[in-house]
Amino acid sequence: MIRRQIRVVGAMLEREGRFLITQRLPNKSLPLLWEFPGGRVQDGESDEEALARELKEEMAIDVEVGEEAMHHQHAYPNYDIDFRVFRCRLLSPEGAVRHVRVHDHRWVTLSEMSQYKFPDADARTLERLLELDD
Repeated sequence: MIRRQIRVVGAMLEREGRFLITQRLPNKSLPLLWEFPGGRVQDGESDEEALARELKEEMAIDVEVGEEAMHHQHAYPNYDIDFRVFRCRLLSPEGAVRHVRVHDHRWVTLSEMSQYKFPDADARTLERLLELDD
């Protein structure tokens, strides 16, 4: 049996030492967990195109997608995630974040992130961010 492979991109949006995290909708998989904003890459899209599209669809914001900051793969019970996180710059005004396809959002420091429950793939990204901060 071939396992389903899902390519996912996430945004590392930082402002004054705080990172943007979003809360998943209650009716989606991994409900109400927190994550780095982003989503699935569709066929024919580059990672950068997918990330800009997802942030526009989820929160009505525009970003400039920069360099890839980290990449890892994670095996969930029924599928595998190929997860890439990119440094991004917010082009929209700071107050422009809307909850179109997210339940909530926060700007948090790295030390505050331990107060939020993340899916396993995002938790690994957080661990790597904390290592970079040392």
